[in-house]
Amino acid sequence: MSTLPDHNKPGDNYVQSFARGLAVLKSFGAEAPAQTLSNVAARTGLTRAGARRILHTLLALGYVSSEGRLFRLTPKVLELGFAYLTSLPVWSQAQPVMEGLVERLRQSSSAAVLDGNEVVYVLRVPAHKIMSINLGVGSRLPAHCSSMGRVLLAGLPDDLLHERLAAMTLTAFTRSTITDPNQLFETLMQVRAQGWCLVREELEPGLVSMAAPIRDISGRVVAAINISGQADKADAAYLLDECLPQLLAAAARINMLLGAPAQGA
Repeated sequence: MSTLPDHNKPGDNYVQSFARGLAVLKSFGAEAPAQTLSNVAARTGLTRAGARRILHTLLALGYVSSEGRLFRLTPKVLELGFAYLTSLPVWSQAQPVMEGLVERLRQSSSAAVLDGNEVVYVLRVPAHKIMSINLGVGSRLPAHCSSMGRVLLAGLPDDLLHERLAAMTLTAFTRSTITDPNQLFETLMQVRAQGWCLVREELEPGLVSMAAPIRDISGRVVAAINISGQADKADAAYLLDECLPQLLAAAARINMLLGAPAQGA
């Protein structure tokens, strides 16, 4: 009598090294966003030597980054499941929130995550073309002079923030770009304290943007959303009195979808 094959059991076509690599990737998550080599070995059941080989392979391929003894996933992992990312309930539910924001304010809105010294766009709702750069999902911008980048940098633990700033090249994109590390650090501390960031014409002349943090269930800053528009059409009073409350309300709505604790609760 013939029997159906058990597809859950490894067979001749099972590639164990590939499965171990996936196990290492899957060992990271909200409860373990950063791990040491020993952590990865313990969570996957691999030997330290085996975990080391896989981590350094993923590091060379750009799927993980290392900061001291800690390893973290990079946004490049999104390339492995881009179609799935776009169908995720959270971001599919976040998009209408951002679309409503764009409709009310007539300003573009985007969501991004931090990858090294850059932000990577994971969602974008354009209002109209305001930049010479053609932005879309997967686009990258420097973190030090973009509103979402500063929100994401401000959300890092102090030790990682200091390491990141020490290794960062603060390129001047306009005459207004902050290029002094001490001044940038002070600005990031202000962003952290107030919970939002406003950047005016530091990335590109004529561009103003404002961003707020997106947090996961543990309260950690994992992304940022922004609104961006033309500097000559957005004075300080309009940005602070009209745009900021709506941006913060949209971020709070998305944070609720992610199960993040209410700030100040």
